[in-house]
Amino acid sequence: MFLLNPALVLIALTAGISMYAWSNRQLMDRWILSPYLVQHKQQWYRFLTSGFLHADLTHLFFNLFAFYSFSPIVLREYTERFGLGGGIGCFLLLYLGGIIVSDIPTYLRHRHDPGYRSLGASGGVSSVVFASVLFFPVAPAGAGIYIFPLPVPIQPFVFGLLYLAYSYYMSRRNADNINHDAHFYGALYGVVLSLALAPASAMAFVQKVQAYLSNLL
Repeated sequence: MFLLNPALVLIALTAGISMYAWSNRQLMDRWILSPYLVQHKQQWYRFLTSGFLHADLTHLFFNLFAFYSFSPIVLREYTERFGLGGGIGCFLLLYLGGIIVSDIPTYLRHRHDPGYRSLGASGGVSSVVFASVLFFPVAPAGAGIYIFPLPVPIQPFVFGLLYLAYSYYMSRRNADNINHDAHFYGALYGVVLSLALAPASAMAFVQKVQAYLSNLL
């Protein structure tokens, strides 16, 4: 479909930069999101560069696996609506914009904390995942999204609701070192941007979910 798949290019760049940064502390320190340095040194580039860094191999794998799994759906939808060039442009706006926008609440919360650091592509990945949920909220029979330890898949729109609720709860609880705000606001950004680009997808979403629920009754 694509002569140069933008998702694969982003995956290669993210994996390469993340692994290189593990052995290059200077790069890690220069690119990681530090709200304090953004506030006091105006190092705004960190909003984007931190999305190409990951804490370890597990963090990197799960983010890129989710991105790889859901990106074809969104790329196809965008290119069908806006053509090849426009579709790729929208996809980059979705992913890279998700990385940046999802870190704004983190920046506002921690901009006076010199010890706080954050990294990872979770905001961009969540944007792509939730754009796909908006476009395809109902999966065919026998398909869906698996959540460990559930033995059966759940519908994408159910996953979306549970994911948002969990991320919001964990963010307010603040009991671990995971940036749940990035997950939550990245997801919201993905939905809002896709609705802005394709307003008719809102009604299509409602109709698909209503049809699914009607079939259950």
